[in-house]
Amino acid sequence: MDLPKRKQIRLQNYDYSSPGSYFVTICTHEKRCILSSITVGEGLAPPVVTLSPIGKCVEEQILSLPNRYPMLRIDNYVIMPNHVHLVVSLREGPGGASPSPTLFDVVRVMKSLSTRLSRSSLGDQPLWQRSYHEHVIRNERDYQEIWEYIDTNPAKWAEDRYYTE
Repeated sequence: MDLPKRKQIRLQNYDYSSPGSYFVTICTHEKRCILSSITVGEGLAPPVVTLSPIGKCVEEQILSLPNRYPMLRIDNYVIMPNHVHLVVSLREGPGGASPSPTLFDVVRVMKSLSTRLSRSSLGDQPLWQRSYHEHVIRNERDYQEIWEYIDTNPAKWAEDRYYTE
């Protein structure tokens, strides 16, 4: 029996440990809304993202990544009810060497640690879907558009492609 081939989502021949900025989206398993809730503000009030205990654990792991990988910086992030958006920047190492972690390493560690630390709340259910979406940020305009997308994502939750009630 031939199994369907998984769609290749990474750029061929691209070094994901090279210095640069990356936009990453990671969804929960079955897109369950277990990370946060969003309350839309009235009038001009901004929406409020309230993290669940699992969402707080995920945030802790995101914020601890630069301690684990000194050449990494988390530039921006948002924890939505069923997915996370991050802008991750890998900087050049001392003497021009590229940083040691790949983007895959960074995502794998964040997913693994947050899953392990959330196990008591999850039971046998997985926390994350199997893969993640990434986009290599190519220039300043791309970076600014992604930054704005992350910042405005909670206000547009009901229109989000991952939205569920």
